[in-house]
Amino acid sequence: MPASSRIEQALDRAVALAELGAPPLLAGALRYAVFPGGHRIRPSLCLAVAKACGDPDPEAADGAAAAVELLHCASLIHDDLPCFDDAKLRRGKSSVHVQYGEPIAVLTGDALIVLAFETLARATRANPSRLSPLVFIVARAVGAPHGIVAGQAWESETAVPLTDYQRAKTGALFVGATRAGAAAAGFDPTLWGTLGDKIGEAFQVADDLRDVLCDAQELGKPIGQDAAHHRPNAAALLGIGGAKARLEELVRAAVESIPDCPGADSLRTLIKAQVAQLFPKQLSQAAA
Repeated sequence: MPASSRIEQALDRAVALAELGAPPLLAGALRYAVFPGGHRIRPSLCLAVAKACGDPDPEAADGAAAAVELLHCASLIHDDLPCFDDAKLRRGKSSVHVQYGEPIAVLTGDALIVLAFETLARATRANPSRLSPLVFIVARAVGAPHGIVAGQAWESETAVPLTDYQRAKTGALFVGATRAGAAAAGFDPTLWGTLGDKIGEAFQVADDLRDVLCDAQELGKPIGQDAAHHRPNAAALLGIGGAKARLEELVRAAVESIPDCPGADSLRTLIKAQVAQLFPKQLSQAAA
């Protein structure tokens, strides 16, 4: 089964269990927040690593991928709230708080966080030894001191170091995705952190470039958010050409970091192809 189908089916199973019998507004908001998704980059990366490691436990890998995406969706809901970005658009449609109201949006984000860990528990029932490392990996990717929560918290500080901010706000969940994919396959997850870190930073640099070069319709979300909220932006700090060079450097480092595993060559090819899609189409003209 293609990775995209595995991800969507795993997410659908998880959300269906959460919405069954839930208050109608909450049930509707849960599905609205998760479907239709974006590019599903993080769960795809999780499954790609598991596949490169032989994918001996597809159920655990699917659960890990779904958990990573559920946590990503939760972070988007909270990021869009009026107390943070006050963004009205996400993935080409109204943000959850615009569609369902702020109280339901907060609760939806909370519910998705809990659902992610429930999904991990369900996915590892046949192989309980997988659960502990997966919970640890995913929790570290979203909490303090260096996860998504910390990344959001940096936005409330007066001084925001670009590396610390981006590593927590974006990179941490990519590291969690690569490590979770390895752990789900029974491989040493510590060997896979560099891959996630480099891809995460590459994604953030590309996102910074899109924030400067693209329009809201193309992105499916508001543009100029970094400048509006006085947040560090690689394109603003390095210039368009400098950010492009950094992005290319990160892609090379990511590919070179892939550990020895049965599917290493195929994974290198996949990473190059997927990261190439991150480059904004305006980049060549703007850099020129």
